Amino acid sequence: MQSGTTGTLYIVSAASGAGKTSLLRALMARDPRLCFSVSHTTRRPRPGERDGHDYHFVDDPGFRRLIDADAFLEHARVFDRRYGTSWAAVDDDLAAGRDVLVEIDWQGARQIRERLPDCVSIFVLPPSRDVLEARLRGRGQDSDAVIEARMAEAVSEMSHCREYDYLVWNDDFSVALADLEAIIRARRLGTDQQTRVHADALARLTGTDGSG
Repeated sequence: MQSGTTGTLYIVSAASGAGKTSLLRALMARDPRLCFSVSHTTRRPRPGERDGHDYHFVDDPGFRRLIDADAFLEHARVFDRRYGTSWAAVDDDLAAGRDVLVEIDWQGARQIRERLPDCVSIFVLPPSRDVLEARLRGRGQDSDAVIEARMAEAVSEMSHCREYDYLVWNDDFSVALADLEAIIRARRLGTDQQTRVHADALARLTGTDGSG
């Protein structure tokens, strides 16, 4: 990564059906300083998904070539499909001062924390397993067997939530959204961020700019 990055990388994870994608879309609509890292995946597009917008859809050989080229900040296999986050795209956004949202599972989150220990990690939780299952069934896209598999994977995913900096419960959507905004605002108000963004103003206020 470039040494002069000024943005913050936010890792956001959740079990399938917890509502993180809807939350992140609403968050980005209210905060122009945020951008979304579009992941690569080998799975097929779902109804309404667009290549380059929701995901970069690639085949397995193409994904393997990207791994060999060290093109991913992180990559993992989930439900027999591969997912990966572009190293170059994230680096460019951070260097431009943008805050980047990366929507990944716990495996990818571990990889990113090892490479970028100053990132911020957030785990979004549903209010209960019953609510989570109801949300999955409400999509009307999967069979009972697939939903059972997804529920088992969800429980496994949620077992890693304690590895994250923040936990957000998505029981009330507006409250969960406000919680995410609070996390990002607090990060931006941190001393390291403020001194970097407002270096000139601080120098004038503290008399360290040579003007007396």
